[in-house]
Amino acid sequence: MKLRKTFWIEYGIILIFTMISSLIRYSLWDKLELKGDFPLEVIPISFLFMVITWEFFRGMNSLLNQKLSYSKGLGKRIALQLILGAVFMLVGNRILFLLAGKYLEGSLSILFSMTTYATFTIMSFLINSVFFGKYFFDEWKKSLLKAERLEKEKTQVQFDNLKNQLNPHFLFNSLSSLHSLIYDNPGLASEYVTNLSKVYRYVLQHEEKNLVSLKEELDFIGQFIFLLETRFKEGIEITMQINQDQLSNCIAPVSLQVLLENCVKHNVIDPDQVLKIRLETQGEYLCVQNNKNPKVLAGNSNQMGLKQLTHLYSFLTDLPVKIEESKDSFSVFIPLISTKSSDS
Repeated sequence: MKLRKTFWIEYGIILIFTMISSLIRYSLWDKLELKGDFPLEVIPISFLFMVITWEFFRGMNSLLNQKLSYSKGLGKRIALQLILGAVFMLVGNRILFLLAGKYLEGSLSILFSMTTYATFTIMSFLINSVFFGKYFFDEWKKSLLKAERLEKEKTQVQFDNLKNQLNPHFLFNSLSSLHSLIYDNPGLASEYVTNLSKVYRYVLQHEEKNLVSLKEELDFIGQFIFLLETRFKEGIEITMQINQDQLSNCIAPVSLQVLLENCVKHNVIDPDQVLKIRLETQGEYLCVQNNKNPKVLAGNSNQMGLKQLTHLYSFLTDLPVKIEESKDSFSVFIPLISTKSSDS
């Protein structure tokens, strides 16, 4: 028979209860000056009784969970369990006295008997409180998990909405660039359409996923970068320095698109003011850094997108998204989530 994981803890507590109750009775025995020495043989009998009591309470709690769950009436359930426990302890304690009669015969006083009954009745409340406490603790944990799940779903929806807001804006600009390419460079226009279709195929294929490998995201972002470089020509410069050992780690899909779009959206892009963006792995992070040529109208409108991205990653990993800003540069550090962590 396989022992419960908490077996030794439970029976250790029972032993402690037994010793406490025995000490109480020993103290009463001495104060009431009852005949003879306190019968130590009562202690193992008491321990056996407490073991039976604990298992009875466990079985009663389990049965009531099936027949009268807390959800069907919290007050009624607690009252019934307390009454049944008290009755069991009173009857059980009477049986205990009968079993130990040969040790106690002629030595008992009414006060000693009543005090012992009271002690065991109080212990029934204490034992029941363990099961009540476990129920309320489990419910508290469930409520926390539910709140966390709802918050995660809310954050995911907000992040999806952010991606959806970027897509129409990006599509409009891409089509405008494509329109001019059709007449000026049909070959490049064809390549542009191919990469544009791959970008949207990636977004559609991964819209339901929480994580993708860094390799997948970089393959996708290469197509996205082609569109940006075709559109802005000499006005934008994007470089990458990626540790090959990190390619199997994961990030949230389209994270890099969101960050690159923010770079483009909030900075002036001109051959005389080149926007330089660098993607680089640094330890457990992927850093997206750009020099600052802020647009006058951009203001702080990118803060909501970064907050949503930061909030999303708080559910995916213990590592925080880090944002560093100086006079000349703006950097966002995205945690790289190991495949082992993502599997768990």
